[in-house]
Amino acid sequence: MHPVLLGVMEYTLVILGSFSIAVSFNLFLLAHQIASGGVSGISILVEHFTGIEPAYTQWAINIPLFILGIVLVGKDFGYKVLCGIFFLPLFILLTKSWPSPTDNPLLASIYGGLGIGLGLGLVYRGRGSTGGLDLVAQLINRFTGISYHLAVPMLDGIVILCAGIFLSPEKALYALIGLFVTSKTIDVIQVGFGFSKVAFIISNEADRLEEAILHDLDRGLTELQGKGGFTKEERKVLMVVVSQTEVSKLKVLVRSVDPSAFVIISDTKEVLGEGFKLHT
Repeated sequence: MHPVLLGVMEYTLVILGSFSIAVSFNLFLLAHQIASGGVSGISILVEHFTGIEPAYTQWAINIPLFILGIVLVGKDFGYKVLCGIFFLPLFILLTKSWPSPTDNPLLASIYGGLGIGLGLGLVYRGRGSTGGLDLVAQLINRFTGISYHLAVPMLDGIVILCAGIFLSPEKALYALIGLFVTSKTIDVIQVGFGFSKVAFIISNEADRLEEAILHDLDRGLTELQGKGGFTKEERKVLMVVVSQTEVSKLKVLVRSVDPSAFVIISDTKEVLGEGFKLHT
């Protein structure tokens, strides 16, 4: 794809994702005071105590974090991060008067989590960010060595704990539900529903199995070199990726060629390449 067109698509994803986050934030989380982590959760707490619009709080936190990131880390924080930081609070301001479609906080936490997860998934596919505690987590990782994937839930946990103390314990429980739904929705947006299976096959009939898989199953495979831990014998290990519907066919095929074959089948969330999903 042409670099200019790719850039336009990525910025479009960041803006659409920011809009989805903003609408879900206003309609579900802010309307029910569900502070499910991040700068958005902090802005709900600030609004509760001071009445300051969440959009202003988010700009006030994110812009200095962005500048700090540029100074300390460099251009990795880039223009698409600035795009998300600008548009998300703007959309929150523009949609703040939209009424919530539910009075049920449980539904609000679930659908708010879905909408925010959808939005964040789009932003990440556009290789952008909406700022927030993700930036703090990156800085923590850079200067303390604490894993980014550990720093993010730690920071979200602090926000939710504060919501439990200053709003109500029940609000914190709803926030946890929203955060869980958000994380699962991001996974779906990033890798899709089409989970595949990867099989590792160890057999004394490896050559015959190769032929059967290539011609009967019509799947490619990869030969790996293995060595028995006890026998120290060198032998082939066949790796083959199949769709969920092909798992039973593969097992029947292996059993018909070598009933004593050792087979490991496990989930793989995303497969890119010929016969599966195209690279994007």
